[in-house]
Amino acid sequence: MGEKDISEKILESYNDVFADIVNVLLFSGEEVIHPEELEDHSPRSAYKADGKIREMERDVSKIWKRENIRIACVGLENQTEPDPQMSLRVFGYDGAEYRSQLTKENRTNPNYPVVTLVLYFGYEKHWDAPLALHEALHVPDLFKPYVPDIKINLFEIAWLSRETVEKFKSDFRIVADYFVQKQEKDDYIPRPDDFIHVQETLQLLRVMTGDYRFEDILNDSSEKGAVKNMCDVLDRAEMRGIQQGMQQGLQQGMQQGKSDERMNNLRSLMQKFNWSPLQAMDALSIPESDRSLYIDLLKQ
Repeated sequence: MGEKDISEKILESYNDVFADIVNVLLFSGEEVIHPEELEDHSPRSAYKADGKIREMERDVSKIWKRENIRIACVGLENQTEPDPQMSLRVFGYDGAEYRSQLTKENRTNPNYPVVTLVLYFGYEKHWDAPLALHEALHVPDLFKPYVPDIKINLFEIAWLSRETVEKFKSDFRIVADYFVQKQEKDDYIPRPDDFIHVQETLQLLRVMTGDYRFEDILNDSSEKGAVKNMCDVLDRAEMRGIQQGMQQGLQQGMQQGKSDERMNNLRSLMQKFNWSPLQAMDALSIPESDRSLYIDLLKQ
């Protein structure tokens, strides 16, 4: 599994964040599922294709239990781009979970439903891929009555209402607020909410946006323990940018000074020994890649 795949799942794997996401998106913020009622569930299932056993893996999957009775299996799938095959993937994940309930080990337990939430983090455009199985399969009209039309539960995080964002109680509120602001005005003004899971929140933002500033701030040993909220993150990112700009400017200044010194020496040798520019540049060991620049400067 790639580092990107791992990073995008860690925050949602925490029970407080997982329960918060499900409660807000499915139950309008009512605390139907409590973190202590969630149990980690293997996201992997197997199927046979081309004569080989292959694996498919959900992003995050948990069993909701109450008094040791399994109530439901809930899965989360993260997407940064619309996937035309998403309904088939979800149907495969859910079907594999239902199939597992038929094993000898599970036959003594009551069967339970499987629910998958697809979280779409794109903010430049709406999801434009098929949402239903019939759309993805192009089912002939004569077959439609006999093919169940399963529709995915898609949630476009960047298009959540402000009211919905405020219902989140976990670090996912910070994540959702970021994407909503980027969608609305392509800008971001941080809120002062303190992190609970600092590193995991910044990792998710980094993976979903491709902006490495988030995690770079945390990885800087001098910043560890100092980052409390997104205001801290952006303040330190701005300061780092200023420092990098100053360092770059210093290096450019030093390079310019070196070039000025070389020009003076070049002219001095040409005048003193009546040398050609190439002879003088040979004497000063000026690299071939730089010589055309010095010739242009001599013409000025």
